[in-house]
Amino acid sequence: MGFKITFLGTGGGRHTTMYQSRSTGGMLMEHAGGIIHADPGPSALVQMRKIHYDPARTSSVIVSHAHPDHYSDAECVIEGMTYGGWKKRGCLYGSRTVIEGVDGLGPCLSKYHMDIVSGTHIFKPGDVLDIDGLRTDVCRAEHSDPTNVGFKFNTDAGIVSYVSDTSFSPEIAEQYKGTRVLILPVTTPWDLRIHYHLCTEDAAKFASIVKPELTVMIHFGIVIIRRGPKNEAALIEKHTGLRAVAAHDLMTLDVGDDLVFGDAETYDDGEWIPPSSV
Repeated sequence: MGFKITFLGTGGGRHTTMYQSRSTGGMLMEHAGGIIHADPGPSALVQMRKIHYDPARTSSVIVSHAHPDHYSDAECVIEGMTYGGWKKRGCLYGSRTVIEGVDGLGPCLSKYHMDIVSGTHIFKPGDVLDIDGLRTDVCRAEHSDPTNVGFKFNTDAGIVSYVSDTSFSPEIAEQYKGTRVLILPVTTPWDLRIHYHLCTEDAAKFASIVKPELTVMIHFGIVIIRRGPKNEAALIEKHTGLRAVAAHDLMTLDVGDDLVFGDAETYDDGEWIPPSSV
């Protein structure tokens, strides 16, 4: 099989998170070895409920850093992965702030939740992880959480990279050369740069260095949502000549020989009991 991504949420930053102007649930990434849930922030549970996704299908949880829009639903996701804590299974991967806490930031998860998984792993830039058989390279970021990182997933269909929150620098972008699909958190529009995050202009510079087949924009703040993320994606294409799309909540992307977009099937709000709970 290829590598399938379901974008549970495409919002990010304090105000988008507070008002849920876009969902902030992270991503489900399905590959031959399992299903990874990356950065399950607030709304991850609600978004999984909408698509009738059973969290017991999840095999690993990754939390890139200790900010609420990236971790708030992680404990409940872990409980789902472990059948309510009854079965010790799945792995947790997190930065040092997430797992241990650093200088008053974190830890983000209770000892109980770290004990009910099969393994807990702290990563740092330069590490190479084996996540359910998927080689994952850990890359440096520049963020207000100093332990934050990005990831290069070495899939059968090419490298899929999730950069996570960072300021732009050529050195950070160069880590991702060889990437086929570049998932970039673009928090603000072209003419509005804030510390430790990418604006659209930064994203264009980033893509120009990496030269991916596709750049996918996520992690939209309030101002870029008001401006229209599709318009910002068009600016990246105009300035780079490279393909860029603005993701939307519950969008799917199948990375195989081709790149196939879709939308996760949503269900009504009637009672649903997941198979693992029956």
